[in-house]
Amino acid sequence: MTQAEAYFRKELIQELRRIVKMMKGEKNIEKKIYYFSAAYGITSRHYRYAFSSEVLLADLVLNTAYQSLNERLKMIKSGNTTVDVDEQVFEKIQEGLLKLADAFESKKPVQIALEYILTLAFSISGPGNYLKEKGMLEI
Repeated sequence: MTQAEAYFRKELIQELRRIVKMMKGEKNIEKKIYYFSAAYGITSRHYRYAFSSEVLLADLVLNTAYQSLNERLKMIKSGNTTVDVDEQVFEKIQEGLLKLADAFESKKPVQIALEYILTLAFSISGPGNYLKEKGMLEI
């Protein structure tokens, strides 16, 4: 690993942990989602300077998760309350971000953390919530 790659990896890990702290300290769902968006922001910056297919995968998953969360927020704001966003979802997304930071730090595979985050974001979609209500998807 080059010095630049090590620097950007360290920055990525620190930023993911900072995002978790900011999300934990926030009660407002809109602001939590806003802080979460920084996760794909840092992955996007990282792979531009020190490319890694794992970081690219993380960027794709985090961006998709953000879009799902943001879409649900828009629906709630428009009056559609068929799917509730439970605080537990955000707590577990925060756990997933910490698992992702740990995986990057230990140079272990990131897929488990990413699957966890993506499943949580999916759980607040219409199909995901339906599967959750049927007992097929657990968060």
